[in-house]
Amino acid sequence: MKKPSLLAAIGGLALSLASPVASALETPVKLLGDPAPPEAAQYAIAITPATRWVNVIGGEIVRFDVGGKSFAWSFTGATSISAFDLKRVAPPGMLERSVMAYVAPDPRYIGGDSPEE
Repeated sequence: MKKPSLLAAIGGLALSLASPVASALETPVKLLGDPAPPEAAQYAIAITPATRWVNVIGGEIVRFDVGGKSFAWSFTGATSISAFDLKRVAPPGMLERSVMAYVAPDPRYIGGDSPEE
């Protein structure tokens, strides 16, 4: 009878733990910003079937137009978040695929010029 190798046992354990660990490391939605009323948006971005990503700046409120429907998001989350999948914050059924939101730092918090100055 063969004894299981230590390497195989460790590998199996690592695989069984990988999925919960990855889920635990995902940023909570509450740190990505907040839903906003579409009329509060500073500008709109149309998401088409060809859209793979969008670029926004921290602190902005953006309306996303998707197939005749809209939702708005306020990018006021944690300053260390630089990218996340919009599908995580879109209303259910609004986005059927991943669209990455790349979030540039809010210039008010990195010593950039504020629009009021």
